[in-house]
Amino acid sequence: MKFTRLLNRSSRSKSTIESPTGKEYLQSNLKQNIQRVKEALGNSSDIIFREVSLSPSGAQVMGLLYTDGLADQKIINDFVAESVMMDLTDQPQNPLSPSDMFQRLKDFALTIGGIKEFTDFDTLYNSILSGEAVILLDEYDKGVAVSVQGWKDRGVNEPSTESVVRGPHEGFSETLRTNTALVRRKIKDPNLWLESRQIGRVTKTEVAIMFIKGVASDEVIEEVRVRLDRIDIDGILESGYIEELIQDETYTPFPTIKNSERPDVIAAELLEGKVAILVDGTPFVLVVPALFVSFIHAAEDYYQRADISTLVRILRYIGIFITLLFPSLYIAITTFHQEMLPTPLVLGLAAQREGVPIPAFIEALMMEVAFEVLREAGLRMPRVIGPAVSVVGTLVIGQAAVEAGIVSAAMVIVVAVTAISSFIFPSYNMSNTFRMLRLPMMGLAASFGLFGIFVGVIAILLHLCSLRSFGVPYMSPFAPMIALDQKDAIFRFPRWAMFSRPRLISQKNVTRGQKSPSQKPEPRK
Repeated sequence: MKFTRLLNRSSRSKSTIESPTGKEYLQSNLKQNIQRVKEALGNSSDIIFREVSLSPSGAQVMGLLYTDGLADQKIINDFVAESVMMDLTDQPQNPLSPSDMFQRLKDFALTIGGIKEFTDFDTLYNSILSGEAVILLDEYDKGVAVSVQGWKDRGVNEPSTESVVRGPHEGFSETLRTNTALVRRKIKDPNLWLESRQIGRVTKTEVAIMFIKGVASDEVIEEVRVRLDRIDIDGILESGYIEELIQDETYTPFPTIKNSERPDVIAAELLEGKVAILVDGTPFVLVVPALFVSFIHAAEDYYQRADISTLVRILRYIGIFITLLFPSLYIAITTFHQEMLPTPLVLGLAAQREGVPIPAFIEALMMEVAFEVLREAGLRMPRVIGPAVSVVGTLVIGQAAVEAGIVSAAMVIVVAVTAISSFIFPSYNMSNTFRMLRLPMMGLAASFGLFGIFVGVIAILLHLCSLRSFGVPYMSPFAPMIALDQKDAIFRFPRWAMFSRPRLISQKNVTRGQKSPSQKPEPRK
């Protein structure tokens, strides 16, 4: 057995050439190259190998390799195999040399775009497994990879997590090229640059960086490149892998990288000078740097009138305080500060809690956990019955708990209002953040009353002001205070007044247009 392994190893070393770096190069023998590919890919049944004779005598042979399901069979038959056969078989009396035939193959025979030349097996494997067709010639040690990708994808559908009433209803898919095309449809500028790289030793996932040259900060672009090139992992299956590996701060509940599945949102972020990171296999595109206000703004804010968008934003900020502090304030006031409430309200709450045997904190904690369990169960259930079960379960459990004397009716109202307010966030990540912070705030309120709430809020604000996203302060334009950027923070100024990009993000090209921004539209007389 040992002698057999040594014999196989020696025969393999003769059929391939290894460089000092360990890279294996193609041989001039076509059959040896095909056999090496079969051994490396385990004779997989979805890898198609075809040998085609290019001369009547059969002296010149071409090999065609591709992956069934990733490559488009129609493109291969119509634009690769047929074109090659018609061109290379129409030769003069004297047959071409392998090098001349290879050059003719690249220049004339292949009528399809996306052709690249290679000499090593690593590039060959990557090309085949990426959906490209590989052409090898006998008696020649180079190959050609042709772009013939044609796998099935989900297509362009409406985003499921960022729905709008007014605005585009198209969302990203799991195909990288489809996603880049959707962004280029929005921004038809030659300065929109795209850089690609492969990340993952096993998956070799295609990751693209997209930015507008001259608008995005060179420092941020270089930092994105450095952090992506520093990733050393066996596989990338979703953009969440990238997000965890390149974020500034690990131990924080607040997201420092934004994600979206809407092309219009990504286009708007690029126009502000940010950098988009697209990952093949996921419809969620990452955007850096991401600020706190970015997670509060929605795409529809820029499609409605300024006054309506401002009102909705104010409601969102009110929703933040309700989501974070409403249960804590109820616990603190009913436990320590009853004198802050009117006497009739205090008597009503006392009457409701007369038969409740547990403290307000335990009561609120039980209701919060029950609601979160129902919420997660509704998400994991089939879509047909998920919403119905979560709604019915909430009503039944809440009513039964009140009638059984486990919780008071006021606590059910507090938890319900808090849960509804948590759905007002456009970003699901930020909603999860305040759901997590709500529990320690309830503990502080139960222990120290309003003093504990004030300490918790101050700690959260200090933590927010210490965060940075790719070098940009997380709380800008509030901290540091930038008066010019307040036009698109809490309030949304009219379009004619939003003439400059965020100052800390885009520091080179800060003006959105050439026309003087100080002139607002004048009404007709």
